Amino acid sequence: MMAIREEFEQAPAGTPIPTSRLLRHGPRAAVDQALSRLVRNGLIKRATRGVYYRPKISRLVGPVPPEPEAVVEALAEGRAESIAIHGAEAARQLGLSTQAPLSPVFLTSGSNRTVKLGELTLRLKHVQPRELALAGRPAGTALSALRYLGPSKVNSQVIERIHSALPAEEFRVLRDETGAMPAWLSDAFFHFENPVEERTRAGSHIEEPVLV
Repeated sequence: MMAIREEFEQAPAGTPIPTSRLLRHGPRAAVDQALSRLVRNGLIKRATRGVYYRPKISRLVGPVPPEPEAVVEALAEGRAESIAIHGAEAARQLGLSTQAPLSPVFLTSGSNRTVKLGELTLRLKHVQPRELALAGRPAGTALSALRYLGPSKVNSQVIERIHSALPAEEFRVLRDETGAMPAWLSDAFFHFENPVEERTRAGSHIEEPVLV
């Protein structure tokens, strides 16, 4: 179907598109046939089951696979799941840690599973809904990072770095999400906003944030 081919051509090269998004163009069997034909003709590639993309071509290495996070987001759309990056990657992106999983790990409201993306294996780990609060927005990335760092490493200086990294509205959304925060993290925000209380509690010594 021309409509499906046009959808891939209009999307930036390397953008994963879930099959579910294409069902508005026709019945499932017809959509599957159109996708198979486009794959055979080399116009698109299958990233994983139910996700396709028009490859981006590099002069050095040829076809370049899509970014893992984009593929997982397309999977989430296709299955109506919530998906978030792992706290270790969130902390790395925010400059709060130098550690990252050897293979990409994502948190999901769906089942535990692995997804092959070329030579790369992506791990999807089932978690409770509160661990996916604010998923898909900068405030959610910050929340995942803070949970990962834990009470021994999150202090007012770390929260100040989060405050500086996020747009003002995103930081406000993060601060208001107390229902998804463990008690120690809610306390850390309270001490960030009430520095006199923190100095009384901890004395005059202020620790610098430590990269992990």
